[in-house]
Amino acid sequence: MDLWYTENHTEEVRFSIKIDKQLVSLQSDFQRIDIFESGEFGRILTLDGYLMVTEKDEFIYHDMITHVPMAVNPSISRVLVIGAGDGGTIRELLRYPNIEHIDMVEIDEEVVRVCKEFLPQTACGLSDPKVHLYFEDGLRYVRGKVGEYDLILVDSTDPFGPGEGLFTKEFYGNCFRALKEDGILVNQHESMYYSSYAASMTRAHKRIQDTFPIARVYQAHIPTYPSGHWLFGFASKKYDPIKDLKAEAWNKLGLKTRYYNTELHLGSFAIPNYIKEQLEELV
Repeated sequence: MDLWYTENHTEEVRFSIKIDKQLVSLQSDFQRIDIFESGEFGRILTLDGYLMVTEKDEFIYHDMITHVPMAVNPSISRVLVIGAGDGGTIRELLRYPNIEHIDMVEIDEEVVRVCKEFLPQTACGLSDPKVHLYFEDGLRYVRGKVGEYDLILVDSTDPFGPGEGLFTKEFYGNCFRALKEDGILVNQHESMYYSSYAASMTRAHKRIQDTFPIARVYQAHIPTYPSGHWLFGFASKKYDPIKDLKAEAWNKLGLKTRYYNTELHLGSFAIPNYIKEQLEELV
């Protein structure tokens, strides 16, 4: 009998991956955690039935959430990462010698434990001495921080369940205060293709626009995410991600990436008209 993992992208659209076997199934204090083995996508992490990471395409997401802000300000040294229990974002940050300190706040310690054991491809940097792990609510953690970070990366789940508080106006205001005067905030921004996701994204973007003087949207193609067309938000007190791109400085670092490059960086901010129109309605 064939075993398939299926995620409902809408009430009328489903996405399925054939599974060879299930490696983990447990209920933490916050959510259900499953890891599957598949022939096409390798190991797959799902939370409450929603796909978070696959070994085959995780590099796209982690390249784009990390290298875009780092190419705008390669001198970043202190970073706060909220979520990111699989560790892929941490792995990419640790490739930068200028980064001296990373605080990672993940609400669910079980996610980190499971990923360290079953997803070493992404979790390989979580024990690095530069990384300081805090297992608590990201919204609560960032409330007490003022002017501490050069960069905040919100590598969260979707805007419901444990990740819901990370899409609120209060949270973005707290992030603004926690950043230095030239600080950058990047968050996963959902998709605009299906209406249910579009509503979440436009709501979040409006709140970021109301908080930061610079707020842009960029895109990536991630095959296993709903519609395959995924968005990220870039917000800053100072930097425009196009005008202030330090392409030469970033390329001199010699980092080998599988998805990101500085030409793609510029192109990723050239978003389709249907997204532009929805964003323009927010102004």
